[in-house]
Amino acid sequence: MSQRSFASAEYAMKKKRTRREKFLAEMERIVPWTRLIAVIEPLYPTSGRVGRQPIGIPKMLRMYCLQQWYGLADEALEDALYDSQALRDFVGIDLSRESVPDATTLLKFRRLLNDNDLTRALFDEINAHLGEQGLLMRAGTIVDATTPLPARPRTRATLATPRCTRPRRATSGISA
Repeated sequence: MSQRSFASAEYAMKKKRTRREKFLAEMERIVPWTRLIAVIEPLYPTSGRVGRQPIGIPKMLRMYCLQQWYGLADEALEDALYDSQALRDFVGIDLSRESVPDATTLLKFRRLLNDNDLTRALFDEINAHLGEQGLLMRAGTIVDATTPLPARPRTRATLATPRCTRPRRATSGISA
């Protein structure tokens, strides 16, 4: 049984659940992680090599998904993982035992996916999973359709309003 760090224990005791935590919990529930890992596994390097051992596919896949969902660059995702306990919990990183994979590791994983056309295979796998559940997903862009409120029009009355509200003393120009 692993022991919790003080930071993760304190974080677990907080009262409010953030929108980010709710979103990540929903993604944890609906994304077919085992199917996606099976797509990547045949092309992912194994641990028999000399040097730094590869990070596990589940962690790298979750980091890749975070990068896509939040639109983060490699360095920005690395920083976000250090900053956010919710993101670390989603990926499965405990800072008391391991460090966050660096931006170069994320870059190499993305290149592996792109060079082997695995992004398309992942998208197809997610579509197949959603199709089995009667849902459909297409590539697209999320557009913010909120309209800003127009500026309040200035009328003659607002233009003529004096800026100083304190009454001035009358001066006659004669000094005593």
